[in-house]
Amino acid sequence: MERLVLVHGSVVGGRSTWGGQAPLAERFELLIVDRPGFPPNPPVDRVDFERDADLVAGLIRPGDHVVGHSYGGVISLLACALNPSLVRSLTVIEPPATRIALENPAAAAFAEGGKVLYARGQIDDLEVFLRSFLAAVGSALDPPSPLPPELEQGARALAVERGPWEAEIPLEALAAAPFPKLVVSGAHHAAFDAICDVLERELTAERVVLAGCGHTVQRHARFNEVLADFVERATQLR
Repeated sequence: MERLVLVHGSVVGGRSTWGGQAPLAERFELLIVDRPGFPPNPPVDRVDFERDADLVAGLIRPGDHVVGHSYGGVISLLACALNPSLVRSLTVIEPPATRIALENPAAAAFAEGGKVLYARGQIDDLEVFLRSFLAAVGSALDPPSPLPPELEQGARALAVERGPWEAEIPLEALAAAPFPKLVVSGAHHAAFDAICDVLERELTAERVVLAGCGHTVQRHARFNEVLADFVERATQLR
C-alpha cells in the first residue's frame, strides 16, 4: 500500500488539517505528521521550517508520497530536496514561499505584510493576531472567542514561527529530482497564485486549481480525487 506523508501548516495540527483526507485511508497508508509545538505535542519556544524539514526528511521511507499544506508545503519542498531518492511524489498546497516570486508585486507585498504581522505577534493579543493572520492568508476559519486550548496553542506557535519569506527553496535541485510534482492552488489570493505559478514553471510540475475553499484547498470536494489520481500515476512510474 502506498504511503502518504501529510505535513500540516500553521495554527492547526495534523488531525485538523487533514481530517477531510480520512477516506483516503481505504486506498493508502496515511502518516499524519504533528509537528513540534502543535497538539498533542507540547509548546515550543521556536517553530522553524528548516528544523521541521529535517524532521520530515527523517520520516520519509522509500517510495513515500509527501503532501504539504501552506507552511507545511515549504517544509515539504525542503524535506524532499534533502531526501530526493526516497520520494515517489511531492504535492504542495499554496506554500508561502514568497522568496521565489518576489518579482511579483502581490507576492512581495504579502511577504512584507507577513514581516509586520509576525514582528508584533508575540506582544499583541493572541486572538487579534490569529484573526489578522487568517485574514492575510485567505483562510475561512472563524475561531471562537475565547480561543479553545488547541487553537490558543496554535496561535502561540504562530507567534514564534520563523517567517516563511526567509525560506530558500532549492528549485534547481527539486527540478532535477525524478519524482513527479503537483502544485495545488485555490484561485483566491494573488500572492499564492504567483508562488504556485513559479513552482509549476520551475519544477515542471502539474498544476490543479480548486476554487471555493480559500486557503484550505484540501477541503475541496475534488481534492482527494485529484491527489489519489496523481499518486497512483506516480506509482506507475516505478
